[in-house]
Amino acid sequence: MAGLKPGAPTPQSITVHGQSRVLEVGFSDGASFRIPFELMRIYSPSAEVQGHGPGQEILQTGKRNVDLVDLEAVGNYAVQPTFSDGHNTGIYSWDLLYELGEKQAELWATYEHRLAEAGAIATRRWSKPAVTAAAATEACGRHPKIRAVLLKT
Repeated sequence: MAGLKPGAPTPQSITVHGQSRVLEVGFSDGASFRIPFELMRIYSPSAEVQGHGPGQEILQTGKRNVDLVDLEAVGNYAVQPTFSDGHNTGIYSWDLLYELGEKQAELWATYEHRLAEAGAIATRRWSKPAVTAAAATEACGRHPKIRAVLLKT
């Protein structure tokens, strides 16, 4: 998932919505995604989550209520979040954020399947975050202090 593809869309805006727990990213191609913090956390590109090779991924559980407590720019190509569970080693390139946004339904389904295989859930979890436009607007003034992420266009 990680990496930078030549000519790939780049973020034009990044907004942290703390109350609804989503990162909203608007891209140069006009696409805009609302990526739940939980999705970001369970698909972190860090070795702690992905392992050191194919098949070494570590199933993340108990991340439903994870918050984003810090967000730092990494050069002009990525951001590095710090989550409320202390995880802060994943670097999310622009194309990774795009992929997380674009493939949310597929990623949630894969995660649900992995949870079920591991016996980590008794009932089906939701596949799509239930975030309304009203909740996102309401959250704007209440998100945690996040360092500004400067986007160069």
